[in-house]
Amino acid sequence: MFEDFTLKRFAGRLLGTALCLATSSLAAAGIEQKESPQDLVNALHGTFGAHHARAVHTKGVMVVGTFVPAKDARSITKASVFEMGKLPVVARFSLFAGVPDIPDTANGAAPTGLAIKIKAKDGTEYDFATDQHNGFVVATSDEFANFLRLVGESGPGVAHPTPLETFLNTHPVSKHFVETLTSPASYATATFFGINSFKWTNAAGKSAFVRYRFVPRAGERYLRPEELKTMGPNYLQDEIVARIAKAPVEFDWYAQIAEDGDKIEDPSIAWPESRKLVKLGTFTFDRLPADKDVADKQTLFLPGTSHPGIDPADPMLTFRNHTYPISFGERQ
Repeated sequence: MFEDFTLKRFAGRLLGTALCLATSSLAAAGIEQKESPQDLVNALHGTFGAHHARAVHTKGVMVVGTFVPAKDARSITKASVFEMGKLPVVARFSLFAGVPDIPDTANGAAPTGLAIKIKAKDGTEYDFATDQHNGFVVATSDEFANFLRLVGESGPGVAHPTPLETFLNTHPVSKHFVETLTSPASYATATFFGINSFKWTNAAGKSAFVRYRFVPRAGERYLRPEELKTMGPNYLQDEIVARIAKAPVEFDWYAQIAEDGDKIEDPSIAWPESRKLVKLGTFTFDRLPADKDVADKQTLFLPGTSHPGIDPADPMLTFRNHTYPISFGERQ
């Protein structure tokens, strides 16, 4: 009882701090925002429904494992997480929509997600949040809030063209995103992309802009539409649990290095595949948490946090870091 009360009190303070700091820190970074972090959470609830769980990527499964850095990582960042040695990791595979019981086969299931928290030897936590699509549906947080509202206004029974269809017909990048979403055969056979850009700096002071990529060692496999129709409503959740019970699931982590002309502050534009990839290390997920429900409820991922050698370069990351604590507070 005491631990539960303490967690709720902490969550309340965290929520209040996030709301107070959001406007000032975004303004200090030169970011013009019409939508607040609370506005975005409200837009998510307006589209998917209000509940005491994550506002988005609600349905998921927690896993535990380790991270082993690759030596090449030190060439592009001085971050402590890349000091050689095995580090503990907790991660979460998830569906996109903010619906706790959405079928894994539903339209709102894609793009699936992978969030990871690594604890470095010095105790610092490094958080990463990725999606199973190279690029985002829109360029800014304001546009995402608007997109969510259009989705909510375009449900069954709405005359065509719906508000969402009208938007997509005038926004080719967003339309391409929606029309090219895929469904993985397993969480373990999907490549996950960090849609936002970071500025990495090495010990010599040299900097580069990077985006993350997590590549499955099991190889990529996605389902054809006719295959997806044959799958059960929890096929992704059930499959990854059964798979890890038999053998570890592994992903290699890469940094994609930007070149001149690449869009640093626009996550809707993927960088060319010709860009250099630097291997950063390997994740091995080999078990579930001892109490998966508690782990799911109490784990907060903050992917826009700065660390020595790693700084957010896309304004959306700063916004995400103020939005996630609101959802965390709600589910306590």
